[in-house]
Amino acid sequence: MSQKTQVHHVQVELAVVLGRCHMPMQQLLRMGRGAVIPLDTKETDELWILANGHPIARGEITIQGDRLCITVTEPADVHEFNAAA
Repeated sequence: MSQKTQVHHVQVELAVVLGRCHMPMQQLLRMGRGAVIPLDTKETDELWILANGHPIARGEITIQGDRLCITVTEPADVHEFNAAA
């Protein structure tokens, strides 16, 4: 099997982090449907794009028709990501 073919079989989990929040577990368990969780981010802040749990890029939300999409804007700074934790 060639290297090119092997790459097509690699599984990567992508995640997008919009913001973070620290709250007691008791408060989280009391939340019901429609509850609002305040995040430590503003509407204009860029989000983090993670591959297998590691930050790889920054991005922003865009809307294309009826779909919510992410546009990559720059490579991630791992130190900045870890500092925000």
